[in-house]
Amino acid sequence: MLANLFTWWAGSGTIGTIWTTWTRGRYVGADEFGNRYYEDRTAKQSYDKGRKRRWVKYKGYADASKIPPDWHGWMHYIYDTPPSEQPLPKKAWEKPHLPNMSGTPFATYPQGSLNNPESQQRQPSTGDYEAWNP
Repeated sequence: MLANLFTWWAGSGTIGTIWTTWTRGRYVGADEFGNRYYEDRTAKQSYDKGRKRRWVKYKGYADASKIPPDWHGWMHYIYDTPPSEQPLPKKAWEKPHLPNMSGTPFATYPQGSLNNPESQQRQPSTGDYEAWNP
């Protein structure tokens, strides 16, 4: 409980985030990952004239790559209407959004990488390789 209050990366936010969300936030919607999006009720605390502040409370570990493209556009004021009210049209060729998997067990590595379990064995040389002998 205390870790959630004093660490921002735990997902629920710090005391300041919880207080700001409770006093000034207006719930806008949630994405398929469980992240919840908020907007300030007034533009009084805005960064730019007339723009209401927007923020996200992540479900689980806070990682910006967990925000899908449609919500990313709303967060960065590219779209005025949130995807919960007007979803973006999906193309047939679009793949579903995945967060950045680097540093996780689900990360992919190129052929020949020392981290790739498939390339732990060195491929045999083809005869054009001569070991250096000092």
